[in-house]
Amino acid sequence: MNHGEILLKIARSSISSGLGFDFAEPPLPEALKEHGATFVTLTKQGQLRGCIGSLEAHRPIAIDTRQNALMAAFRDPRFPPLIESELDAVRIEVSLLSEAEMLFFSSEEEAREMLRPGTDGIIFECGSRRSTFLPQVWEGLPDATAFLGELKRKAGLPVHFWSDGIRLSRYTVSKWKEA
Repeated sequence: MNHGEILLKIARSSISSGLGFDFAEPPLPEALKEHGATFVTLTKQGQLRGCIGSLEAHRPIAIDTRQNALMAAFRDPRFPPLIESELDAVRIEVSLLSEAEMLFFSSEEEAREMLRPGTDGIIFECGSRRSTFLPQVWEGLPDATAFLGELKRKAGLPVHFWSDGIRLSRYTVSKWKEA
């Protein structure tokens, strides 16, 4: 069993346990005991049903996946908690993030030109506001202007907002999804 398959099993077993079911997790290889940052995305009939994750590595990958799966299923503020009747219909995707790399730019245009559609996950920061999109979001927002605008909106700012205080970082992901 590869690491991605194990992470998917960990996420599903965590959600199943949160619903009161017994579900055994597979044995962990050493690589999944190392610190790493993950996101767990839940979809139901192709629509987002929950997505929670970590941007910085602060605990072992397996534990991060387990906790983010629980949060995505039961604590994503955009959705009601998952219920038992939804469990079989939900598909899980686990993304393992690389370390974020700060981008240096002097204008919004230059920042947009640095983005790599389909490859980069982006962290947007301005003051106390922060948002991120995984690289998978490029599928629905393939234009860098729209992508950056929606990141601003997600952070609670107008889509046309710009400030010299904006910080952008990028990361890539390895991802695995249930069939």
